[in-house]
Amino acid sequence: MNSDFIELIVPSKPEYLAVVRLAVSGIANRMGYTYEEIEDIKIAITEACTNVNVHAYDAHHEGLTKISCFVHDDRLEIVVFDQGKSFGKEWVPKNTYPVHSKPDIENMKEGGLGLFLLETLMDKVDIYGDDGIIVTMTKFLNRDEVRSDVSRVR
Repeated sequence: MNSDFIELIVPSKPEYLAVVRLAVSGIANRMGYTYEEIEDIKIAITEACTNVNVHAYDAHHEGLTKISCFVHDDRLEIVVFDQGKSFGKEWVPKNTYPVHSKPDIENMKEGGLGLFLLETLMDKVDIYGDDGIIVTMTKFLNRDEVRSDVSRVR
């Protein structure tokens, strides 16, 4: 199965978020995602890049964010990569809210909501981090509004 590959490399600064959103939403629009799905993808890419802008590099070291898009027939895979500080794989489960649980708004910790949003808005999210962080987000394309991997009701 072939896929097209599109890559952007931008400075890890908030002023470049609009460029990233525009590029990724253009790709999703060309693929045939619905308006709502494109909005979900835009929020997810914004959160992933914002995490890089806030956490990866300190004030004395500017860095780059690499955004890779793999365009498949049935899905869009977006990879956000930085070479900044890694928070370690063990940090994620302890400091984010799982999709299946509803966080208590009154006692919610600061931070971690961005990763919660990624998992809520995208179909699959993987996070790796040893030398920087790699966030891979997948959104399946459901042209007929029925996912092909869902079993039939009997």
